Amino acid sequence: EVQLVESGGGLVQAGGSLRLSCAASGFTFDDYSIGWFRRAPGKEREGVSCISSSDGSTYYADSVKGRFTISTDNAKNTVYLQMNSLEPEDTAVYYCNLSSGSRSYWGQGTQVTVSS
Repeated sequence: EVQLVESGGGLVQAGGSLRLSCAASGFTFDDYSIGWFRRAPGKEREGVSCISSSDGSTYYADSVKGRFTISTDNAKNTVYLQMNSLEPEDTAVYYCNLSSGSRSYWGQGTQVTVSS
């Protein structure tokens, strides 16, 4: 059973930083994408960033480019999202996602709240 466990959310002032972690277990895929989505109040879910296991290529939403950095620790099967220069608009529940082919798995989500 694939499990994704997120941590690292919290309350931070605008301009501050947070680092989210997602520990993945129970998967045997060799080729997958792992990353982060978010859902802000009253808005649709948005893809934030992801990284490919095959070549390490990354994707960032335009709204977070230059502020967020995704990275992985393959030994720990963990993906991180370093979030700097946070803005109130970044307030959302952040979800870890692992996808391989037609399979997609989600974490339980972690709340990030940025105060102005």
